Amino acid sequence: MGKADNKAGVRSVMGVDTSLRASGVGIVELSRNGGMRAVHYEVIRNPSGWRHAQCLAHIEDRLAAIVDEFRPGEAAIEGIFYCRNVRTALVLGEARGVVLAVCERSGIPVYEYSPRRVKQALVGTGAAHKQQVGRMVGSILGLEELPAEDATDALAIAICHMHGRRGISIAGPSRI
Repeated sequence: MGKADNKAGVRSVMGVDTSLRASGVGIVELSRNGGMRAVHYEVIRNPSGWRHAQCLAHIEDRLAAIVDEFRPGEAAIEGIFYCRNVRTALVLGEARGVVLAVCERSGIPVYEYSPRRVKQALVGTGAAHKQQVGRMVGSILGLEELPAEDATDALAIAICHMHGRRGISIAGPSRI
């Protein structure tokens, strides 16, 4: 294991903040000096006029292309939080299912973190505000400008995973 590798020898992690209309994706890599840097981030956007299945297919296609290009060693997603609206919970679950399927096909283990755990890992408190988390993402990764909020959230999830790798494995080779 090299100096820049984390506990499992993984050099890059893909964080995904899943949503049907705007899924954030961020890839964080350990640099040679042991720091972290963002190698890619974006928001996969689906127009409101698109059919539900069309949105899921677009998420799958774009995420598969990102995985093929950057080859992350692991993926981290935000855990499902309490939803009052059952329809919202179902749609979120379907989008998460697409992420899990893409990662499974590529042999990428997936870990899940609660929103509170992500905030705690970056700011030191699970009650942190989004702006505080965003500032820490920018500071840790040396970004001059923060990306769109969904991409920033995805980077935060990846950083959380790189920091501790204490998530719950929910998918991946020989973990299902």
